Amino acid sequence: MPNTMRSLLREGSGGLQALGPDSSVADAVSLMNRRNIGAVLVMTPDEALLGIFTERDVLRRVLGQRLDPEETPLESVMTREVFWISPAASTDQALALVAQCNVRHLPVMDEQRVLGMISVRDLSTAVVRERDMEVAALTSYLHGSYGGHVGG
Repeated sequence: MPNTMRSLLREGSGGLQALGPDSSVADAVSLMNRRNIGAVLVMTPDEALLGIFTERDVLRRVLGQRLDPEETPLESVMTREVFWISPAASTDQALALVAQCNVRHLPVMDEQRVLGMISVRDLSTAVVRERDMEVAALTSYLHGSYGGHVGG
């Protein structure tokens, strides 16, 4: 059975790392490095999603514009158009969305509430795990371990 975003979040994928809009780029980069992640959400204190700040934003909007990471607030360089996915969506639907939108991170949202964020790495791991289970089930079926012993 394919994983849903809800099940991936339950399994520990898709942790929620967020900062406020007034946090600096340096704060975001520090958090991203500490957590070994490629993006942080930019949210208000009441948890409304304002945008996302990614490694790509660091390269294009900060370094590319020669801005000072210590002085630049996230609000001025974050990506405002955030593509998100429902907790009921499957891994295949999520992979299709990241490919279509050319993004590597998807917030999982239930209406206006952010539940977590799924990365392409999380999705790839889930797909490999799903395929491994399918192969094991087919192998078991082909080798006859689904029932009694046959043969000599």
